[in-house]
Amino acid sequence: MTPTLIWILVALVAIGLYLSWTAGRLDRLHARIDATRAGLDAQLLRRASVAQELATSGVLDPAASIVLYEAAHAARQAEEEQREVAESDLSQALRAVFAEPAQVEAVREVPGGEAAAHELTEAVRRVPMARRFHNDAVGAARRLRQHRKVRWFRLAGHAPFPMAFEMDDEPPAALVDRAA
Repeated sequence: MTPTLIWILVALVAIGLYLSWTAGRLDRLHARIDATRAGLDAQLLRRASVAQELATSGVLDPAASIVLYEAAHAARQAEEEQREVAESDLSQALRAVFAEPAQVEAVREVPGGEAAAHELTEAVRRVPMARRFHNDAVGAARRLRQHRKVRWFRLAGHAPFPMAFEMDDEPPAALVDRAA
């Protein structure tokens, strides 16, 4: 064997190892996206469940209960294509219902209200974090998938292009201010 042939083989093995490492990294990013999406779904479901429970508890006035219940129910029943809009609507309903600290205090004063308000506060605080983790993982995978080597060698396989979850996740100021 000539030294040139040996160097060509070494270069091909190195390129193959690099491409294999990149494909493994991309696979791990896709697994991370799946895990963070599951975490986001769990936090969104928790927030909707707590809001729905609070709306049916009789603690809120009837108009606020109806608004909150309908938004929470729509968020829980939304199809994947409409999920971002339904979750944004729930965020807006929560801000409308708990726009003033007096409403939060009224909830806290009833029996079991302190626990319900605390659970809702925790739920609305965790949704933005879960969404940020998911969108960060999506961004990392997108950046890697845009490299030429990933496109040319089709290292992403048949995995769908990752999509960020964009929604209005601003928590009600009265809930967050009271908890801080």
